[in-house]
This record gives sequence, C-alpha cells and structure tokens, in this order.
Amino acid sequence: MRTTKISKFILSALLAGGLTFSVSSCKDYLETEPVSLFGPDYVFSTVSSVQKQVLGVYASLAGDNGYGIRLSMYYTLDDDLMMGQGATPFPDNERRDIAHYTVQPSNTQLANPFKQLYQGIERANNSIYYIPKMELYTNGTEAQKRELRRLHGEALTLRAQFYLELIRNWGDVPARFLPASVETELFFGRTNRDEIYDKLLADLEEAATLVPWRSEVSAKDERITQGAVRALRARMALYRGGYSLRLNRQMERGSNYLEYYKIARDETKTIIDRNDHRLNPSFEAVFKDNIAAQRIEPNGEVLWEVAMAGGSSALGDSKLGYYNGPRLNGSIGNGALTILPTYFYSFNPNDLRRDVTAAPYNISAASIIQPRTLQTMVDGKFRRDWIPGMLASNAQYFGVNWPMIRYSDVLLMFAEAENELNGPTADAYEAVNQVRRRAFGKSANTPDVTVDLAGGLGKSDFFNAVVQERAWEFGGEGIRKYDLIRWNMLGQRLSETKAALAAMVAKKAPYETLPSTMYFKNNSTKVEWVNSLYAPVPSPAPSGADIGSIAWVGNGITNTILTYYAVGFTPNKSELMPLHTTVTDSNPSLKQEYGY
Repeated sequence: MRTTKISKFILSALLAGGLTFSVSSCKDYLETEPVSLFGPDYVFSTVSSVQKQVLGVYASLAGDNGYGIRLSMYYTLDDDLMMGQGATPFPDNERRDIAHYTVQPSNTQLANPFKQLYQGIERANNSIYYIPKMELYTNGTEAQKRELRRLHGEALTLRAQFYLELIRNWGDVPARFLPASVETELFFGRTNRDEIYDKLLADLEEAATLVPWRSEVSAKDERITQGAVRALRARMALYRGGYSLRLNRQMERGSNYLEYYKIARDETKTIIDRNDHRLNPSFEAVFKDNIAAQRIEPNGEVLWEVAMAGGSSALGDSKLGYYNGPRLNGSIGNGALTILPTYFYSFNPNDLRRDVTAAPYNISAASIIQPRTLQTMVDGKFRRDWIPGMLASNAQYFGVNWPMIRYSDVLLMFAEAENELNGPTADAYEAVNQVRRRAFGKSANTPDVTVDLAGGLGKSDFFNAVVQERAWEFGGEGIRKYDLIRWNMLGQRLSETKAALAAMVAKKAPYETLPSTMYFKNNSTKVEWVNSLYAPVPSPAPSGADIGSIAWVGNGITNTILTYYAVGFTPNKSELMPLHTTVTDSNPSLKQEYGY
C-alpha cells in the first residue's frame, strides 16, 4: 500500500466518516441526509477536523466508481489510440457498451460514478461554505489561517474537477454550489455548461491565491498545489473554448472561444516560468520508478495524482495494473484495454514512449515474458510487473495512483493555446520540442533534426503536430477521447482509424512491408524480437529450440478489433452518454437529451 501522506489521511478520513457529509446511497443523487452525529459547528471548529473533512472530499476521486477504474478506464474509450474491452458478451449493458458507443440509459456502469461525483460536490460545497465562516479563518494564528486557506482552495479545486468530469461525460448537468442543507430547491434541472465552466474558472482563479506552490511545501506532500490548480484551470479553459455537443445535437463552440485559449496560455506560461515543475529526464521513469513504484515523482512532473489506498474499492483503491496491462501467466488479470495496431505503428521506432505505452506481452511469476499478438497488445504505463510485490499476486487492487495532470500536458497545452492565439511562435516550438527531446532520449546539448519539430510550419500544420504529439505522449492516460471531442475530431478519427486498420490487414500502404509473424527468444525476461517489426519475415524464417512465434499483421485484427471497435458511434450523439434511468426517474426536472 502507498504510505505517503495523502493516502494515509484519506484512509483515516474514510474510517472517520462521521467528520464528512455524504450523499445517501439510498436516495436521489441530489438529495442528502445527515449521516453523522457531528454537525457543521463541530466539524468546522478546528483545523484538524476540517483537514479530515477535506480529505473526505479527496476520497470521492478514488475507488471503483472514481478514477480507480470507471472514470479512468471505462469512460475514456474507444479513441483513435486504444480500444476498450472487446470480445463477448457484447452488447453487455455494461463496460463494453460504453467503450464501443452502444450505451443505453439502463447501463449498469452509469449510476454510481455519477452519484459519487455529486457526493464529492456535496462534500466540497460544505467545505467551501463553512471554512471561510470559521473564526480561525480570520482570527486564528498565521499557521491556522494559512492551512485553512489552503483547505478552502483545495475544496474549490476538487469541486471543479468533479464538475469537469460530469460535463465532459454528460454535457449540461444540474449545478449546485451550496450545501444541500441550506438549499431551498430540491430538484435541479440541467444548467448550461458554459455557466458552470465560467463559475469554476473563477473559483480556480481564487483557489490559485489560496494554495502554495510545490516548492513551498514538503517534498512528500501529495496535496493539491498551485501548479495543479493552474493546470486544471488551463485544461478547463480549453474545454470551455472547444467544441461540445449541445442540446440541439450539434457540435458547437462559442464565438468568444479565444478568451478561453488566452486563459489557458496565461496559466500554463505562469507554471512554466515558475519552474517548480519540470519533465523527468526519463519518460519510462515517470511510470516505472514513480507511479507504479508508488513514489512521488521528484521533478514535479506529476502535478496532481489521485491517491489510492486501502486494498479494496470501499477504501478508495484502484485496479490499475489488474484491469489493464499484461496478465499473469496469460490468465490472471483482465488485460482489458487494447493498444490499436495503427497506434503502435504510428510511433517512430526510436521514440522511447512506444515501449512504455504499449506492452506486447503477458508475464510469468518468474518474470518470463510471454509475447502477445499484435491485435491483443495491451497498454503498459501501469503494468503489473512494474508494481512492487504484485508480479505474482492474485489481488485486484494494487494501490497505484492515477495521474491527473503531468507537466508535459502543461507544455503541450501552452503550445496549442499559443498557436491558436499567435501562430507557432518560438516559445510554442520550444514547448513541443522539450517533450519530443525527452521522448527520444535527447538533451538540449545533443540536438537532432529528426527529433525537434522543425520551424516554418503554418498555424494549421503546427496544430496537427500538437494533436499527434499529444497522442504519443498521453496514450492510456484517459485524455485522448476528450481531446478529440473538444477539437470536434472524434468521429473523423474513429472512421480514419477503422480504414487504416483495414488497410493494415490488406497490407496496403503504408503497411505493405509489415511482417505476418513475429519471432522471439523463449524464456527471456524482456521482449527480444528476432525479426524486424518493419520488414517482411526473412526467408528462411528464424528457427530453433529457443525461438517462439506469434501471429502479427493479419486477419486477427479483423476478428478481434474491427468487430467491436467503436461500432456504435453515432455523430452528434455518442460524444456524450445518457443519464442513468434512476437519475431521470428520481428527478422530475431532468429528462434524457442528446438523442437518448
């Protein structure tokens, strides 16, 4: 189990649930009832009790119904890089239907994440409402006031994240910014998302003045710091300025969208100029040596991660490394998320991100690699063989944190926003090229013209380069589908990917030289291919007692991927999901929209 500060505090906050306010699991998501003998006068009387309250807000991010699996690995697919769980049963009125865009309002995976997000909002609303009213907030010691301001800023930031997740999955949603105990209205209808976004952007602007920078707190501190607040504000501004599916079932963006790109550019530039956060020199180390190893990344590259702890869903853990990634002996673990062959072959062979993002193998308890076929390749950033003590474990919860925002995202958001406002300036190029140099293992002292994004691109070409760079950088991190939606490119990219997969099966350009079989060294602790990934199988084919083989490019792609991949996608509908039937049944002010 992770033993850093926030995980232990979240665990204690959950166990001491009497210090939090919760949405009743038996009632409508907007209807609350007290679950504690402790009222707000008690909870918001000391700094320590407020800490437990706010850490209870953090807890609403975690577990099966948070970023432990559903918000991170069910809702985020299919995109043009990866496919959610395939095979039968399909349709399943469950996770496969969500991934492949055949989701219905009765889907069993819709209700609980929706409720948990509103639970987090209610907990945050209590903190935001009561903390500034505390006597200690204005008349306490300097240390007390500083800590209470920080807790206030954290609650504002967490509420913004909960609403962002609701909006990007369900569009216009009910919005409430006061505790249920002081509201007079019980049933809320949909609120225009632009109004919600503008409120949250203002909240985050305030939160940035309340929380410290990373360099101003302990190196072991996992709580939200100012870089995370500003990065979230930049991300939210890009969603606000981007396209989204509206109630008229059209993908639209506001005429004032450049105002929001300016917010994104200014916030990311502030983070860059502050220099509190930097890229880890090794892309692999971010995931292998830090996230999977359950250590805080020392360069500040991971601005914010959802801390997981407890060993079960109820105590806020995650299934990262169990639901996805390599399986143990080919049978333990789900191995549910598929790296699309077209994504694998989009990487430059020298791009170090390819073999971190993609794991073409299962693994034995003795660390022996068992290669997988091209069409069953899994994602690798959260692989079980990088998680201490979990290589041979039958457990489903590994305690691996979910990275919310990395510094490379700050750099690429800056480049995108700067280009939209001013074209591809030198600063925009440098932001992209920092990411690219790290990806190829190059430093600023060893430039390589094949690594740096060359100058002279027009605005459109530079944008397309950023789109592609984000694909290579963030595969498997739950970002891509929502990027494509805000760019109004999801349907186009899904169609293009299907066509490219069919071309690969037919060995058409640019895939005509790819091998139909890959040969590998048996009994190896690493993937050792004997033949090239980029050339036909040599004649004679590799052979010997120590050589194994697996099918590579061929009809298996049709049978295992194209049968399921995004098969139900409907433009101007599938960009959002329906409300679960229990939500509309319990709230007369809500009805299904967006074609459901």
